[in-house]
Order: sequence, then C-alpha cells, then structure tokens
Amino acid sequence: MGKKTTVKEGNLVIVESPAKAKTIEKFLGEDFVVKSSYGHIRDLSKTDFGVDKENNYEPDYIISKDKKEVVKELKSLAKKSKMVWLASDEDREGEAIAWHLYEVLGLKEENTRRIVFHEITKEAIQNAVKNPRSIDYNLVNAQQARRILDRLVGFELSPVLWRKVKPSLSAGRVQSVAVRVLVDREREIFAFKPTSSYRVTALFEVKDEKGKVTELKAELSKRFDTLEETKVFLEQCTDAAFNVNKVEKKPVKKSPAAPFTTSTLQQEASRKLGYSVSQTMSVAQKLYEAGKITYMRTDSVNLSDMALSMASNMITEKMGEQYVKIRKYKTKAKGAQEAHEAIRPTYLNNESVSGSSQEQKLYELIWKRTIASQMSDAQLEKTVIHINAGTTGEKFMATGEIIKFDGFLKVYIESTDAEGEQDDDKGGVLLPPMSEGDVLDMLHIDARQRWSLKPPRYTEASLVRKLEELGIGRPSTYAPTISTIQNRGYVVKEEREGVERVYKHLMLVNGGSVEVSDKKEISGAERNKLFPTDIGMVVNDFLVKYFDNIVSFDFTAKVEKDFDEIALGNVAWNKSIDEFYKPFHLKVEETLENSEKSSGERILGEDPATGKPVSVRIGRFGPLAQIGESSEDEEDKPKFASLRKGQHLETITLEEALDLFKLPRTVGEFENKVVVIGIGRFGPYIRHDGKFVSLKKDVDDPMEIDLETSIERIKTKREEDAKKLIKEFPEDEELRILIGRWGPFIKHGKNNIKIPKDKVAEDLTFEECMALVEASPVKKGKAAAKKTTAKKATAKKTTAKKTAAKKTTAKKSTAKKKTSTAKTKKKD
Repeated sequence: MGKKTTVKEGNLVIVESPAKAKTIEKFLGEDFVVKSSYGHIRDLSKTDFGVDKENNYEPDYIISKDKKEVVKELKSLAKKSKMVWLASDEDREGEAIAWHLYEVLGLKEENTRRIVFHEITKEAIQNAVKNPRSIDYNLVNAQQARRILDRLVGFELSPVLWRKVKPSLSAGRVQSVAVRVLVDREREIFAFKPTSSYRVTALFEVKDEKGKVTELKAELSKRFDTLEETKVFLEQCTDAAFNVNKVEKKPVKKSPAAPFTTSTLQQEASRKLGYSVSQTMSVAQKLYEAGKITYMRTDSVNLSDMALSMASNMITEKMGEQYVKIRKYKTKAKGAQEAHEAIRPTYLNNESVSGSSQEQKLYELIWKRTIASQMSDAQLEKTVIHINAGTTGEKFMATGEIIKFDGFLKVYIESTDAEGEQDDDKGGVLLPPMSEGDVLDMLHIDARQRWSLKPPRYTEASLVRKLEELGIGRPSTYAPTISTIQNRGYVVKEEREGVERVYKHLMLVNGGSVEVSDKKEISGAERNKLFPTDIGMVVNDFLVKYFDNIVSFDFTAKVEKDFDEIALGNVAWNKSIDEFYKPFHLKVEETLENSEKSSGERILGEDPATGKPVSVRIGRFGPLAQIGESSEDEEDKPKFASLRKGQHLETITLEEALDLFKLPRTVGEFENKVVVIGIGRFGPYIRHDGKFVSLKKDVDDPMEIDLETSIERIKTKREEDAKKLIKEFPEDEELRILIGRWGPFIKHGKNNIKIPKDKVAEDLTFEECMALVEASPVKKGKAAAKKTTAKKATAKKTTAKKTAAKKTTAKKSTAKKKTSTAKTKKKD
C-alpha cells in the first residue's frame, strides 16, 4: 500500500480513484487526508447467486479479494479519524460505493458526512464540505435493485443457454436487448432488395453582364426507373433550350446543438474523433478526475448560472456581443435521472488543456460544443434555381446557400450519421447571381445508375442513441453494455470492404447521340460497424421465442422506469424485483423442461455427389456446414466444414456450402513436401512441412490461391520467424529463445517461459533454459485440464475402491476372528 499515512486533524476523505484523490487533496489543505477506495470494495458473492431469494432478496456481499488490503488501510485510518467524508460520485453507483464503505468500515452517523460535487474545482470541493448530507438510501436501493436483478437474470438464464443452445454462453438483461436491436437491423438488411434508378445531372455555362463565365451544376428533379426512359430524355435534350424558370431565395436559421450529455458526447466523439464508446468514457474520466471537465455520466443538458456567465463573458471577449445568445436547454431523454449539469469544461476560459493528445482533442470538442450552445443562431440564405429543360416538361434544380451571419458556426457544427450516396452538388454551394428568363448554355448532360440504400448498420455511437431513444440503459451503462456484447462474441465491430459493382453510365455526346457504357465502383464498404454474429443471432432467436419479456424493448424500458421510481423513493426495491423474478423463474423452469435444443440449423438441399442432406448450424467452435447426418456407422459419419468470414447461417447458399468441402486442397509441392490450403478455427491457412502459415486477410482467397503465392507466404513467414529467433539448441529441437512483443522469452513446445531480468537471453545455455522450463508451471489447455480432472476423478474412485476393499477385508478378518473366538469359548 506504500508508505504509512497518518490522519491530520482527524479528517479522512474517501473517493473512488487515486487520480481524483490527488486532485482533491490539493484543494482541501493539510487538515485533510484523501484516500481512494479504487472503485467498489465489495460485490455479491458467487454462492447461491449472492442473493437470498427466500428472504426478501437479501444480498450477500463479500469484500473483493483485490480490495482486502485497501479495506484494511481504510479501516485503520477511519478508526483514527474524528470525521470521515465519503466523496464518491453523485449518481446511483457512487451512492452505493459510499454506502458500502459506510457498512464495511463500521462508520457511525455522528462522524460520517456524505459530500457530492459535479466538478473537481476548489470552489466546488469547499462548497461540498460546507454542505454535507447523509447517504441517499433511495439511490443505493436503485443501484442495488439493478445489480441483484442483473445477477438473477444472468445466473438463471445462462445455464438455460448452455443446455439448449451451446456451452459457455451467457445472457444479460440489457445486453440481450442491445443484441436484439442489432439482429433486427441485420435481418432488415438481409431482406432488403435494392432498386435502381437513373440520376441525371447537367453542367451549364453562365455568362454575366461583364462577360464573366461561370459553371453551374444542376440535378434533374426526378429520377428515371429504366435505361430506356433515361436515354429518351437525354436525346430530347440535344436541341433543348435551357432557361431559368424561377429563382427562390429564403432565409434559413440554424441553431446550435445542446451541451453534451454522456450519450451525445459518445456519439460526437465517435463521428469526429473516431473514438469507441469505452475509449470516450475512459478519456473523459481522466479529464474529470484532473478537474478539467464536469462529471461525465449525465443525461442533463442544463448548465449552471455560473457556467452561463462564464460562456457569455468568453464569447463577448473573443467574438463580440452579437455572438451571444444565452439558452437554457431541457432534457428530452426518457427517464433522465439525477439533476447533474451537462458535460462542460470546469473553466471556460481554458480553450485547451495539457494531457495526452486524446485528452486534448476530447476537451477541445467539449469546449467548442459548450461555447457554441450559448452563441447566436447562424443566418443563411438558401437559393434554389429552377431550370426548364426545353419542351420536355422536366426541370433541373441547382441548390446553394450563403452564410449571412455565421453565429455559432464560427466555433462548431454538429456531425451527423448520414450514410450512403453523397451528392456533392447539394447545399453549401455558392451559386452565381441569376434571374428568371436567363438562358443557359448546356456543356454536357450525363446520367448514372444509382441504387436505393439499405438500412445502415449501427456504429457504437448510433446504438447508444437508439438505446437512449428506447429508454433502455442509463449514462453509466452504455459503455459496459456495448463492451460486454462484443466480449461475449455476440457482436463484432469491424471494417468490411465493399464489393465491386457495375453501373450504367449515359452521356449525351456531340451530334445528339447517347453513349451508354458500363462503369465500375466499389459499393457497400463499412467502417467500424457492429455486426451480430451467427451465435448472437441464434441466442437472440431463442430468447425471443422463450423469454420475450427479457428482450422486449418496452418491458426493459419499464424496468428502467421502476429503477427510477426506486431512486425517488416511490417503490420498494425488493417488491420491484419480486414482480419481475417470480414469473421469470417459472419461465426458466418451464423452458428447461419443454423447449427444444436450438442450433440455428437450416437444411440447404442435397449433395449432388452423395445424395446426402447439406445443412448449416452452430457447432462447438462456431458456425459450420455439414454433409450427412449423425450415424453409429463409423464409415458413414457426416463431414463438417467451418463457414468462412462474411458467410451467415441465414444467407449461405447450397453452392457456397458445398464449396467449403473443397478444402483442404493440395496446391502442389515445395521442397518435396505437399502444400495444403485449409480453413481452421483461426481462419484460412497454408500447411507445409508440419507448419502453418495464415493467409493474408482480405487478400488471399483459400479457394483461389495458387502454389506460387503459397510459396511466397511460406518464405515470408520463415523470414519473420528468423527475425524473432535469438537462439536454437541442437539438443532439443523444441527449445528456442525468441524475441516477442514484450521482449525475449523461452519457447519449449507450446509453452512460453519468462526469462528472469538478471539473465541475458543470448548467454543462456541449454541446461539453464531447461532448468527454467522445469521450474515453470505448465499451462494446460481445456482438453488437458479435462484429462487431468478425469484422471483425478479416476484416481479418487480407485482410491475409494481400494479403501472400501481394505475395509471389507478388515471386516471379514474381524468377523473370522470373532467366530473363531466364539467357537473356542464353546469348546471350553
């Protein structure tokens, strides 16, 4: 725990994190010692759910192993203190931490104070000390209810999935709903059938009174459905006269976005900075603990009067009074909880701060958003020019806008999640001055085949927005929820390259003919999107079928509202849990008894070569294809092949499935040894001379790769391995010293052994290496662990049998002796 601490003047302040403790200690002076609890100090035990279901859901809390030393030190300091100040965050989680500390440290009301603050500044901390309060047990109960309910759901639902879907799965109350949102969207995409139309654009030449020539790009106000219609229209434009039919000008006002909440900060940091949701929260936490921003878990858009005053002064000083417009925003989020402020800089006169580049960028984003929220509206003039296309009856339109007064745009503009086809001629374009009747010279007209856009997949940030709209989760739960569904393998976040697509391009050329050509483009590329996996979809379907309440959006939102009611003191927490748990528990028992096993199996058809059925399903190591059915006949066992990346149980075709069985395939020989291509648990590979080389992601197709490319990959892998090699030993081919990510290490077979700091890798002898190997505990995989467990179980049974046999022999011997003694006595 470091050096011994003495409590000065009997004041001990306890916060959650060391960084926060360090910042606060500067403001409180020598009379206070500030210590950290390092987050929660205890949690529900794993025995019997950690909840006494028969006794009003009484929780069984235990001190976490890694917190025992922390608790020991805090107890010691608390005993010596005249006053203990519990200064954890002012939300349900923080309130619960304060209560756990109160209970575990054996504190008493007369010498315990609860203090809260939205920002870590000298004024806020000193004000909190002047205005302490007691622990808010309603907030504690709301957090406790969430924790207990999530434990009950997780511990009861997961075993159902183990038995009915696949071992080692898990489920959660909010996480399962988040997965459903993604699965529903994925199915919309699977079902989507794009339709094509033809977008026509024209480039005109405009001359002003002084003869200055300007180009004007415009788009036809309608799109054609067929190539023939488009072609006819372009031909009609050959000798058409183009003139301005109407010029519309109208003022447009743009207002700034509200200051950041947790959700909007996560969204904007994702769009503007490319941060993940958890990354945003981690960086924001550091800024908060360093006293640079207000508390980062909030659903409030409110700013304090002091902040509004600071913003007004800052804007006036930097840009002038005309840029100031003080606003008070109202929170729209469903079930918004504690009345925090929005996320803002603690001191608005600091445009930037020190720290890592991530901290600086996120701070700048928060500063700009806060300042912009209190600035004047931007005044724009939108212009739309309508252009007649001869006698065709159609009109081209050119749209542009002029900024008359920039207002808040001088500082900041919010990004959007807009996706798909970008029309580079729409909005923001400065148009030449034009009047009704002006004649335009057409330079060229062309048309491109475009397709309707599929529903967009969610990013982490847009999923947060969706959950917030549905009233599911709260500021503190968004980041852990999204991390959990990825860690469980139900969802993957990745980039996917688009596919090449051919489209029709029509161009009106000199002489009035229309030239039609095929052009290529890349379509459907996706970046940092969330994709539900096959196992995620199978689990979701099982839960929807048997536990519709658990994955119901409305029901989950209602549970969140119940927590809010508990936080307000309107509902007893154990009553709320009871209403949920009893019907849920009955459903669990009913499902275990009556439901069928689910693997997402789908029959695709018959294998032409054997006539056996071809199917796909979830297997032990993920989605797989199967030819044939399980049979006791050793010679008639089914064949299996793993699905490739990007293939889905729901969309794979019979032909694609049969292709999987063409692997492993031999592509030739290299160095008199065969080169085999296959797909394993970790993806496509080359096998040569007993060694495996991974194929290059998104470059090598296992069905197409040839011998020449395979040899290149083998040689490259050898070169890479040679760079890692420090030393080999002729005495044992499996023993090598390699250089890894964290420095040199010994590799023996499949085991990696650390090299002590006082040893030089290059100087190690064979004997020294083997001594380190023997001294190192052997890491066992699951299969080895199972064998060991089985051996131990067999050994126990054997020992038990031997013991029982010895006891039986002993009993028989004793019985014989007794009989013999009895007979002797009779004779006597």
